[in-house]
Amino acid sequence: MLKINQIWNNILLETEAKVSTLAYDLYINSLQPVGIYRDRLILLAETRALKNIVEKNYKEVIKKCTNVVFPSILDVEVITEDDLPNVGKVEKEVEIPVSSSYVAIVEDKAVFVSQYTFDNFVVGKSNEYAEAVARAVAENPGTKYNPVFLWGGVGLGKTHLMHAIGNSLQRNYPEKKIMYVTCDQFVNEFIESLHDTTNANAMKNFRNKYRKLDVLMMDDVQFLANKEGTQEEMFHTFNELYLANKQIILSSDRPPKEIKIEERLKTRFATGVIADIQPPDLETRIAILQKKCNAKGYSLNIKVLSLIAEKITNNIREMEGMLNRIISYSTLVGGNPNDMSIVNDALRDYADASNDIITIDHVVTATCEHFRVKREDLIGKKKNKEIVVPRQICIYLICDILGQSVPLVSIGEYFGGRDHTTVMHARDKISEECKNNDITASHVKDIRDRIYNR
Repeated sequence: MLKINQIWNNILLETEAKVSTLAYDLYINSLQPVGIYRDRLILLAETRALKNIVEKNYKEVIKKCTNVVFPSILDVEVITEDDLPNVGKVEKEVEIPVSSSYVAIVEDKAVFVSQYTFDNFVVGKSNEYAEAVARAVAENPGTKYNPVFLWGGVGLGKTHLMHAIGNSLQRNYPEKKIMYVTCDQFVNEFIESLHDTTNANAMKNFRNKYRKLDVLMMDDVQFLANKEGTQEEMFHTFNELYLANKQIILSSDRPPKEIKIEERLKTRFATGVIADIQPPDLETRIAILQKKCNAKGYSLNIKVLSLIAEKITNNIREMEGMLNRIISYSTLVGGNPNDMSIVNDALRDYADASNDIITIDHVVTATCEHFRVKREDLIGKKKNKEIVVPRQICIYLICDILGQSVPLVSIGEYFGGRDHTTVMHARDKISEECKNNDITASHVKDIRDRIYNR
């Protein structure tokens, strides 16, 4: 039996991947599930205006997502409080079949977004290693790579890869017990089991739930910081699974050594494979947008996609939000989404978006601040080590972040008229050092964070 809130939470998870963040937060997530009436899901809108917006723009999306998860629910109806007396008797807890291609949120089962697959993941230089590791784990869990630690900034694809692994495992290893959980969920469950005075077996049940798995996937493990009791529990859970050759997959917004947790836990997190996901270059960002357009049936030309990719450089979700906004606005006004005047009108709320476009100046400023060097020295002719290393790191970041939107010749000219081969040398040298030198990699990460959080 599933409660109506469990049913709705599954549908929300599927719907969130299909609409913009703005639409999800403002409209869809504002709806409240009332119950099931025959083969229809009844949703409550706070106002008549909200009901009208949802019915006009999002009802079909909700309906399709509902059918993906629960095929027996054939229709969706949005009502207001005034309509409640006319709804009839609804069921708030039902025995309902779940689609074979979807795993519902039921107590101890994993939940994976059906759209997050390897086929839908665009691979570029910034994520190719992480994607290859994820595929290998999905094919042979608990063998070659264990544990796997994925890290990178917000909106770069960590969760997508974890769900892709989960979808693949569910399909190829249906007999395995798989758990996907956010760190927050794990922490909250642990605390609840500690304080549950009504159930003498609460802690035992909690431990059995996590220590008898074949695959444990935990998102955002950086939130273990400063939670000593939960760290202790995670330590023993990790050990038990690892020693039994069970697959462990973790994700974070930073590498293990930078998380404020016990040293013994850091060591275990770093025992296997650590794969980072960096912001995609311009070409990869455009490819991601093209992939999303194909999935949603949008027809946007390369000029519009390039505009989005140039404005949003470090967050795939924000790019998708901008893409959806253009389509939504053009539909509402009856215009062509490839008309640049329509595009500019749609993005009027992004009037300050130019402030978000990363330029050479932004990278140079961040590098100077990080190393505490003068701008004129960094881009000038000085060749002492205190300047050369920051300069090479700066050039690497410009090439990595801005991609081919800035020619090597232009970068060389910016740095005192240097030849493009000098730029290539600096780029390739730091790229290689990032793989083998933790100090260089740390400098690069810190400057990158400074740039994106400016």
